[in-house]
Amino acid sequence: MTERKRILCIEDEAEMIDLTRLVLEREGFEVLGAVGGSRGLEIIKTEKPDLVLLDLMMPDIDGWEVYRRMKADEELAKIPVIVVTAKAASIDKVLGLQVAKVDDYITKPFGPKELLESINRIFGNSSQNE
Repeated sequence: MTERKRILCIEDEAEMIDLTRLVLEREGFEVLGAVGGSRGLEIIKTEKPDLVLLDLMMPDIDGWEVYRRMKADEELAKIPVIVVTAKAASIDKVLGLQVAKVDDYITKPFGPKELLESINRIFGNSSQNE
């Protein structure tokens, strides 16, 4: 029995965090939630999650700034990040993903299967329950 992986979902909508939690906890993950980038950064620093699901468009600190600060911090730089972005994201955001070297990205709206496939790719396993 392996230790449950902890995933932090940083979003601007609490409902999106609840939805993500519902999907991932059923698969055996522990899900932490943060509304907004500044709260997300606080939780990353204190909890050191195994993975961060990061929304790009947030009112306080946007996702790119959260990502930049994570990668600039030696203790946090190795935490994988999946960027979650709205389908309406402009091409420069997509190019930014290529340049920034995030671990993966998925577009909203996304299905539970798509989210799980992305997470499992990062953790390098086909199923969480071993």
